[in-house]
Amino acid sequence: MDKQEARQLLAKELSGWRSHSYDQLVSCLDQIVTKEVGGESGAAYQIEIQVFWDAQPGGNLRVVGGIDDGGWSAFKPLNDDFIMTPDGSFVGE
Repeated sequence: MDKQEARQLLAKELSGWRSHSYDQLVSCLDQIVTKEVGGESGAAYQIEIQVFWDAQPGGNLRVVGGIDDGGWSAFKPLNDDFIMTPDGSFVGE
């Protein structure tokens, strides 16, 4: 797996999720959203996105994304995440 390419694809996907409102993210709780994407190299990747309560229901939301190419990387995908507060701001930014 080309880790640089995979990181770029995951960052692009998560940037779309960052534009969602808090309420939109709440509606995705406990779902696994999967998507197949192709890299410029021609490699195929699978992205999984999950939304969780970060600590307690009604509080911050953590959005976690993982990407792999279906090979060995499926056992240890690249991951990234962000945390959104109920007012729509991001923790740590």
